[in-house]
Amino acid sequence: MLSKYKYHLWLHVIVLIFGLTGILGKLITVDSYLLVWYRLGIALIGILVYFLITKFSLKITKKELIKTLMIGVIIAVHWVTFFEAIKQSNVSVALVCLSSSTLFTSLIEPLYFKRKIKPYELIFGILIILGLYFIFSFEFKYLVGMILSVISAALASWFTVLNGILVKETKAKLISFYELLGAFIVVSIYLLITSKGDVGEFIVPETDLKWLIILGTVCTAFAFIVSVEVMKKISPYTVTISVNLEPIYSIILALLIWPESETMSYGFYMGTIIVIATIFLNALFKNKASKAKKALQ
Repeated sequence: MLSKYKYHLWLHVIVLIFGLTGILGKLITVDSYLLVWYRLGIALIGILVYFLITKFSLKITKKELIKTLMIGVIIAVHWVTFFEAIKQSNVSVALVCLSSSTLFTSLIEPLYFKRKIKPYELIFGILIILGLYFIFSFEFKYLVGMILSVISAALASWFTVLNGILVKETKAKLISFYELLGAFIVVSIYLLITSKGDVGEFIVPETDLKWLIILGTVCTAFAFIVSVEVMKKISPYTVTISVNLEPIYSIILALLIWPESETMSYGFYMGTIIVIATIFLNALFKNKASKAKKALQ
């Protein structure tokens, strides 16, 4: 029984680890740019060690390298806006607003894949906007955090769609590694300019360092390595449904750790239910459409 469902169990472990990202973002006190810089640097070292042990080749064409590095810039801004959203609001608000990436994907994907927007995508998009309206209305004090999180969601959708195109010609592991490298380079340039080369600006408190190491190794490098392997064994629909549990896991964890600051209004939870239910319905409809398409082939 355990052997049969071990990859499903690993998938939920990975989703739970992804959920910890928001928790760590709140625990870490340094600014969002430095947080992302450390996360990227630690993750890249971890992934490189894994590649060396498994003798995985980092060979990539110049054209693919440029594409992945450029997408890395989008990822950098996505992570910075996400962690800043947590600092400007809280974990619950940031994660739910980030879930609006489903809405942006339904708008961005047809542009790149040259297809019409499906009617149910429009309906689900309206439902997500309704859910966000509830959250914005009842938690207006977190407006800046909400806006940053929605921007982060749009960027997440953008690079996910771009990856969907790139993965057809490049290995997933190579894409992820060079995207993280591109993100690391752009954040490094920003920090060098803003700090004017002062190395002291890169020093973080010891209390932050332990959380940064966990964020970079467990929540990024380890999660990346295991998720790539798990996705080879499990259907995309199962993966999508499971990943959609991330905000739920994060909100529960945040409530357990910070019940005072993470307990939200009735309107927030109404909006959250609408957004998350819509995401699950979207995955269900996409799975049915995929099966119908295969049946016609």
